[in-house]
Amino acid sequence: MFTLGVILWGAYVRASGSGAGCGSSWPTCNGEVIPRPKNMQTVIEFAHRATSGVDFLAVLVQLLWARRVFPAGGPLRRAAGAAMALMVTEALVGAGLVIFEHVAGDTSVARAIWTAAHLTNTFLLVASLTMVALWGTRGEPASFRWPGVVGGLGVAALLGTLLLGISGAITALGDTLFQSKTLVEGIQQDLSPTAHFLVKLRVLHPLAGLLVGGFLLASLGRMLERDATPWDRRMGWIVSGLFAVQVAVGFVNLGLLAPIPLQVIHLLMADLVWMALVVLVVGRLSCSLEV
Repeated sequence: MFTLGVILWGAYVRASGSGAGCGSSWPTCNGEVIPRPKNMQTVIEFAHRATSGVDFLAVLVQLLWARRVFPAGGPLRRAAGAAMALMVTEALVGAGLVIFEHVAGDTSVARAIWTAAHLTNTFLLVASLTMVALWGTRGEPASFRWPGVVGGLGVAALLGTLLLGISGAITALGDTLFQSKTLVEGIQQDLSPTAHFLVKLRVLHPLAGLLVGGFLLASLGRMLERDATPWDRRMGWIVSGLFAVQVAVGFVNLGLLAPIPLQVIHLLMADLVWMALVVLVVGRLSCSLEV
């Protein structure tokens, strides 16, 4: 849960234009270990760095706990190890954004690529932490299987949701950098042949959401047709419900011209959908997971 809070605060840093609050220095803030804030942007950015550091230590402690309590080579220890590695790369991506100044008002292609990489790493980190929590509370699976079509659909659903998350991150970046006063003005900007590429890409996210949503619902129906446990079916309903709420929040966010609170809520819903889908797919690929 703490990691989710850090992720959402990171979204607030981007949406509020505070990414350059500590300048281009890292890990120090404006060259200082503990800065003397000159403006609110510095406070917001330094708070994100501080909480990220605490989260890093928490994931390290989790890894040490996993290595002490669970057997070597087991899935939970591997997931904890993956979480630690992804936490390191998460820090490196964040550092790269700052050092190369892909923050604040930067509208470059490079920033969009870094944003996509950051979202991908974040989703993988959340997935690994979700598996640690799942197996730590419900017990490790005895083994894994690849149940034909079910496995393929599960992996495809995860990939589709990941790509949707990437498109959402780039759309949110465009909303932050190219704000519109009205919805009509925003649509006109999206359709203008001279618009910035980040503006042109904004229209793709709602379309991608509908396509991925349709595929996800169809996949869930097929994945839960046979041999599904009550736990699997319960998770299927949770994924469907969370995705429906996410779509609703997305359209409200679009209609209200992406205010910062709704951007943060939309990201929260995306993370919750991703976590629930990871639990469902891992459950369908696991043997002897306690129900």
